[in-house]
Amino acid sequence: MMFRVDRDVLAEAVAWTARSLPARPSVPVLAGMRLEVTDDQRLKLSGFDYEVSAEVTLELQTGEPGVVLVSGRLLAEITRALPAQPVDFVVDGAKAVVTCGSARFTLLTMPVEDYPSLPSMPPAAGRVGSDVFASAVGQVAVAAGRDDTLPMLTGVRMEIEGDTVTLAATDRYRLAVRELKWQPDQPEFSAIAMIPGKTLADTAKSLTTGAEVEIALSSAGGTGEGMIGFSSAGRRTTTRLLDPEFPKYRSLLPTEFSAHADIATSAFVEAVKRVALVAERNTPVRLAFRGDEVVLEAGSGDEAQAVEALPVEFDGDEINIAFNHQFLLEGLGAIDSDVARLSFTTSTKPAILTGGKPDADAAPDYRYLIMPIRLSG
Repeated sequence: MMFRVDRDVLAEAVAWTARSLPARPSVPVLAGMRLEVTDDQRLKLSGFDYEVSAEVTLELQTGEPGVVLVSGRLLAEITRALPAQPVDFVVDGAKAVVTCGSARFTLLTMPVEDYPSLPSMPPAAGRVGSDVFASAVGQVAVAAGRDDTLPMLTGVRMEIEGDTVTLAATDRYRLAVRELKWQPDQPEFSAIAMIPGKTLADTAKSLTTGAEVEIALSSAGGTGEGMIGFSSAGRRTTTRLLDPEFPKYRSLLPTEFSAHADIATSAFVEAVKRVALVAERNTPVRLAFRGDEVVLEAGSGDEAQAVEALPVEFDGDEINIAFNHQFLLEGLGAIDSDVARLSFTTSTKPAILTGGKPDADAAPDYRYLIMPIRLSG
C-alpha cells in the first residue's frame, strides 16, 4: 500500500479523524487510525471507539490499494509538523514510512484484523445548512449536564417534526431550547433522539467546511435505530444515542411575565465578568432592576465586594434577582444578538434570556431558561 497526497489536505483529514479517538482506549487497537487506499484512488481515514465513528475520504494524486492501522494521535502530530510539500506514505512489512521533503518518519503498524468494523450510516433523513446547525447546537449544548452519573442530562434532545428541528438541553439549573428549519427527505418525517452533548457539539463545529450537513436518523423502529449519523464534504461520523428519557421541558418555559429588561449584550457581559471577580465559586451575582438601570452586585459582609450599574430598558415590576454568574455568562454568549432580553415572573422563579426584542407574532427561536439563586433575608 502506498499513496501521495498534499500535506495540508492530509494533516486536516488526520486531525479531524483523530478527534474521535479515545484518550484512554479500552484495548490498544482502538487508539489506531485505519487508512485504506481504494481501487478508485481514494484514501479513507477512519477511527472508531464503539461509541463514535469518524471517516473522511480524500482524492489521491497516486496510490496503490491496501489497508493499514497506525497510532492515530502520533500520525496527527507528525502530519501537523511536516513541511508544506507532498507527503508519501508507504507500508513496508510491519512498518509505515512517511516521507515529506527531507523529513522521514517510521511508524509501527497495528493488527488491522483486530480493528472493529465501522457501523453503517442510518438512512438519510434530510439536510440543514452547516453554519446554522453549528450555531444552533452551540447555543443549546452549553446547557447540557457534565455529570456522567446522570447520563440523560448530558445529552441534547433532538425532536424532528416535518421541517422543524427542536434542540433542547438541561442540567437542572438552566435549560436551552432552539428551533430551526431543515429540509427533510420526507415531508412528514418525525423522530426523537438523545445525542451525547459533547459529541454533538464537536461534530457540528467540525462539519462547517461543507455548505450543508446531512443528518442520517431512523424513524421509530427503523433500521439503524439507536444511532445517528452526520455527513458533509467527504466527512461522516456516527454516534450511539442515549436513552430518550428527558424532562418535560416545555412545561418549564413560562408564557407570561411580570417584567422585561433589554440590555446591551456586550456591556452586560463585561459588567458581569467584572463584578464576578469577587464572587466565590458558588456565590451569585445579584441584579436589582429599577427604572432605567440595573445594579449588579457581588460579595457581602466581610468579603470583597463589587457594584456596577448599567442602563437598561425596563418594563414591569421592580425586581431583585440573583444568578450563578457562569450560567448567566454562558447564556449571554449563546444568544448571538446585540441586545439581551431578560424576562421575569418573580425573583424565585426561572427567568428567560433571549436575543433582542421578540416579534410580537412569533416566539423567539432561542430561549435560555436560568434558575435564580434564592437570596437570604
